[in-house]
Amino acid sequence: MMAGLPQLLHQAVFGALAASGFGILFNFGWRDVPWCAASGALALATRTLGHEAGWPLEASSFAAAIAVGCATRGLHARLGISSNALAVAGCIPMVPGSFAARGMFALYALTSNNPADPSSTVVTAMESLVRVIFTIGAIGTGLSIAKLILRNPDAQGSGD
Repeated sequence: MMAGLPQLLHQAVFGALAASGFGILFNFGWRDVPWCAASGALALATRTLGHEAGWPLEASSFAAAIAVGCATRGLHARLGISSNALAVAGCIPMVPGSFAARGMFALYALTSNNPADPSSTVVTAMESLVRVIFTIGAIGTGLSIAKLILRNPDAQGSGD
């Protein structure tokens, strides 16, 4: 199942592009956008390695979120930007949009006058939406764990 280095580089490059876009969208300064790109590249590269190891999407997203959270916490003092915001910008490309779209389209299909196979459509919708919920929960939990593990004693009361 090893996809190899080209697949890993592909995921890292597109994770960097997506996270850079979110950094711009979140009004990061131009000097901080490359750090958004680095966090996105780390997130999707780590998640890809998890997939290659046979982990499900939720578990590999959890591991990637911990990796990004730890990396951004380690860079916080050096960069001077919010490690929480940087970690979120890096993890947003991991949100499973295709599963969300599949689940929503299946729900919309149920609203037609005569749905083709309603029970199968409901199962498809619920499977997809539950995967989205668990993946987003795994990302949030991974980021929270990284923050708890690597507390910054100098940031007491700073909200970061």
